[in-house]
Amino acid sequence: MKKTIYFFLIISSFLLQAQEQNLNATLISSQTLEADNYLGFDSYANLYYTKNNVLFKKNKEELWQYKNLALGKISRVDFQNPLKILIFYENFNSAVLLDNQLNEIQKIDFSKSNDPIILSAVGIATQNRLWIYNNLTQKIGLYDYLNNSYQDITTSFQGNIIYYDSDFNSFQWIDEKLNYWSSDLFGKISYIGKIPAFEQIQLIQKQTILFSKDSKLFLKELEKKNIDPISNIEKTFEKFYYKDQILSIFTNGRITNYKITIP
Repeated sequence: MKKTIYFFLIISSFLLQAQEQNLNATLISSQTLEADNYLGFDSYANLYYTKNNVLFKKNKEELWQYKNLALGKISRVDFQNPLKILIFYENFNSAVLLDNQLNEIQKIDFSKSNDPIILSAVGIATQNRLWIYNNLTQKIGLYDYLNNSYQDITTSFQGNIIYYDSDFNSFQWIDEKLNYWSSDLFGKISYIGKIPAFEQIQLIQKQTILFSKDSKLFLKELEKKNIDPISNIEKTFEKFYYKDQILSIFTNGRITNYKITIP
């Protein structure tokens, strides 16, 4: 009987450890930053942020900025390609493409498109194209900004998009029921999994997310049941961003960078 109880305790302890594993972050550096909204950093260690509705790009040596107040509030900035940066102005149904020094390359007014488009999501795709979610059709499509042509690639789907992200080859979104979906360039939609309730979120990989809840940061691998807390970071924060094993936390006008290894 004692052996049975002992064995049960060992197994229970092992299961608890498997369910939750603290991921320790190691402090690397910190710096002040006057920003209204910290966006993140690229592979060249350039910081992106907005202040007074102006986009800034900053490194140790230089500072660039882009301002277009006529288009209203900046809704989103896509800098996955640092050589071609995309700004989305949802209230004016427009987007602007910038070069690596934040010079304007092209301004796109989707209200003047040959095909009726009302944007609620946009991102950089491959081959001079943009990912589009068109509110009018409730479809995802691809917009060729050199030829001013648009093509739906998915059928209509129900449910509001509450968060989205994209890379060159896929468009990913979370709907109001916290379902996580992805579409490839051919319009094939895949269900990825169920997402926990969150305040902020970043899709790290198709099966891995970072999210905040109640001022705490967690890692969730969708293939597993466990949700792992991130420890040794700021107790409160306004924004977080993760890239290349670096976790960047923005709070109280300061960015703090941590090293963290995510499987």
